Amino acid sequence: MIRFTMNNRMVLAYKCVKITLLVFLCGLSAQAQSNFTSKTIGIGVVVADLERSLDFYVNGIGMVKTGNFTINEDFGKRSGLTNGVSVVVTILKLENSPDATDWKLMSFGSKASHPKPKKIQDDTGMQYITINVKALQPIIDRLTQMKVPFLGSTPTPLNDKAHFVFVQDPDGTFVELIGPLQ
Repeated sequence: MIRFTMNNRMVLAYKCVKITLLVFLCGLSAQAQSNFTSKTIGIGVVVADLERSLDFYVNGIGMVKTGNFTINEDFGKRSGLTNGVSVVVTILKLENSPDATDWKLMSFGSKASHPKPKKIQDDTGMQYITINVKALQPIIDRLTQMKVPFLGSTPTPLNDKAHFVFVQDPDGTFVELIGPLQ
């Protein structure tokens, strides 16, 4: 039986090779994602009634309005966004920070052409968003005052620190709120 023992230099060389390989592999992973200039995704949401949706997201959920912009008729048509229809896009964020995701609301003044889903499996596409909060109770109180219906048995405990609250915005997008009650 041959017994192999490593001296201190061999151990050090082995660890250096292992660290170099790890750094190389991490570098490959970072390179694969280097095509993106932002770590967030801006989300555009078409709503039936802009004022009603702004009320829900700003006064109920607690988002902040950070700006707006207009897609004019010409750009809407050339870009393929609209068929030559102008629209104002209102930007909401969880906080007024360049690192926060843009929740971009716009309305063309018409209702959805499909029924409002009752459960997330009722339709395809984006069905819900998740918002992690510092305290659920103030949001629960605001949504209760606004008469927003809560779905399921809410708030639902997830663990000893966090609860889950589930609601829908005025157009049917599900919003899950996760955090401690206080």
